[in-house]
Amino acid sequence: METDARAVAPWRVVVLAVTAVAAVLVGVRFTGAALPSLLRDPGAFVRWGLPVSATLTELAGALTLGALVLAVCVLPRRTGTAPRGPGPVADGGAYPRAAVLAGAAGIAWTLLSVLHLVLTYASVAGRPLDSPTFGDELGLFVTQVELGRTLLAITAAAAVATTLAFVVATPTGAAWTAALVLVALWQQGQTGHAAGAAGHDLATSSMVLHLVSVAIWVGALAALALLVGRLGTDLSASVARYSVIAGWCFVGVGVSGVVNGVLRLGGWDGLTTRYGVLLLTKVALFGVLGLLGLWHRRAVVPRLAGGAATGAAGAAVRRAGGALFWRLVLVELAVMGAVSGVAVALGSTAPPVPDDVPLDQSPAYQITGHPLPPEPTFLRWFTEWKWDLLMASAAVAGMVVYVRWVRRLRRRGDTWPWLRTASALTGLAVFFWTTSGGPALYGHVLFSAHMVQHMVLAMVVPIFIALSAPVTLALRALPVRSTRLRGDVSRGPREWILTIVHSHVGAFLAHPLVAAVNFAGSMVLFYYTDFFEWSLRSPVGHLAMIVHFSAAGYLFANALVGIDPGPTRLGYPQRLLLLFATMAFHAFFGVALVGGEALLVADWFGLMGRPWGASAIDDQHTGGAITWGIGELPTLALAIGVAFAWSREDERTARRRDRKVDRDGDVEMDEYNAMLARMAEQDDRS
Repeated sequence: METDARAVAPWRVVVLAVTAVAAVLVGVRFTGAALPSLLRDPGAFVRWGLPVSATLTELAGALTLGALVLAVCVLPRRTGTAPRGPGPVADGGAYPRAAVLAGAAGIAWTLLSVLHLVLTYASVAGRPLDSPTFGDELGLFVTQVELGRTLLAITAAAAVATTLAFVVATPTGAAWTAALVLVALWQQGQTGHAAGAAGHDLATSSMVLHLVSVAIWVGALAALALLVGRLGTDLSASVARYSVIAGWCFVGVGVSGVVNGVLRLGGWDGLTTRYGVLLLTKVALFGVLGLLGLWHRRAVVPRLAGGAATGAAGAAVRRAGGALFWRLVLVELAVMGAVSGVAVALGSTAPPVPDDVPLDQSPAYQITGHPLPPEPTFLRWFTEWKWDLLMASAAVAGMVVYVRWVRRLRRRGDTWPWLRTASALTGLAVFFWTTSGGPALYGHVLFSAHMVQHMVLAMVVPIFIALSAPVTLALRALPVRSTRLRGDVSRGPREWILTIVHSHVGAFLAHPLVAAVNFAGSMVLFYYTDFFEWSLRSPVGHLAMIVHFSAAGYLFANALVGIDPGPTRLGYPQRLLLLFATMAFHAFFGVALVGGEALLVADWFGLMGRPWGASAIDDQHTGGAITWGIGELPTLALAIGVAFAWSREDERTARRRDRKVDRDGDVEMDEYNAMLARMAEQDDRS
């Protein structure tokens, strides 16, 4: 079976490439995107080459990311030692090929990115490629123009990821390389219609979610198809693992697509435009993909399960399952190619909602990219929203996953405290509101509101999450993938959690003293350097702020009152001392803000032109008071938690001692009485 699969692999690659290009050309022809411009025409090669190069660049990048994802958490990996025990043995033959495939796709991605950069400038400037000054103008484009710098950054990230793909040999190295590819996709999300003014922040975050989901979904499927001849007995396990990833990607693509469609259409009337027709076509094709994926999971995966067996029966199952898998892959990739073609056509078509930034907007609009919100009131803190699709999706996904893990435990007869579940859902709901509700909206224009957002993320949400013990729940609910009995040491979610928890970096960051220094010291580093301004002006910086302070707060809370493994926990008296010392430093930071006269990020908060509220410097003083005062309740909660855990530990120690006395007698007391008797006897003799 394996030999036959390898022999026909080349024509399958050709079919996939031709299908993708044909789908793109049909999409371009349908929209008229390649018709000559009425202004400055760069030539037919640029008009037709730009959408084709854009699609092929995205597909090459997706294949690079997909192959890396397979190496990170899908493909079985051999231990290098002889397996023990009965049952099928992990083949592991496809794992080293995944890195080679990622490197080869990365080369194509880098070269196509260069071509796409050149053609993009030619299209934007209306310059033919043979223009005498084209090279000099291209140099200015990649150094002086934001779009050019972004495309150059994507190309550089592709080149570095390609180099790393040929070097890495472990899942950890593949994960770091995949992270670099995700950075490039994030940069790509800043271009196109998402960079316009129609809901810029929400459009950008939804575009990032869309690109990442599509890249993993399409790229991993294509990589799995190209590696199927090397899978052997690992075919069923690999397809089943990919199916779970594809399901999450399907949800991500659907959510981001709905958000982008609503932003671009502007109402039901937008469906009658060319953009609306293309969007409906894309939705229909996406629905077909969903049905194919559902059929794939219900029909193909169970039939492949018998292919893990050895002998003639297993080989026959693998031959039949492999043929069925390939037919489904070709159909899915063909539909995906059509979707990609329609997506390119959408990118070349003006949406009903214009993307141009109006010139007569308020100063706040020019600075932040969105209108100045109304004056905050208690009610508006809960009714006004500034959606962050990435963080909102993460919160909802966290709720779904946590509840599913709890249900999995209960189905097998295990218990899980309902208070922990309630704590997790509460913490994630507060996180959802903090990153997409009033704190996110007003935190972008008021320093005081920003400090509310910061303090809730760093001190309120982490307490709920730490008390819900998500790592402990995951280790109990997730299946064990790595089994040396089959010679398989690949990493699933459970293995990755254990790897992170037991790593040197993880142990260092989780140490109570390090967690306390990081929790308190990073505030000073953040607010008195350019990191603060970066978080205000850049979506990447804003995301980095949320992730860092949420993680720092969790590590600190987990070291004090948490249940999850990781930190080397101090004694209870030392925990209280560490808590009060950290909070004292925190209060000192708030006092410094209250008495400070220098406005932080003055060209942001000082130029909002707000007709309501206090002045920028007075608002900063209010923010310092919030920093000082809002930490009291979480500090009190942590102190009560430490004291409660301390008392429970004393009770458990007393119960253990009572059980030992009942079983063995009070040995310590008997020895103490004997010592007193000896001392009294010596006194009598003297």
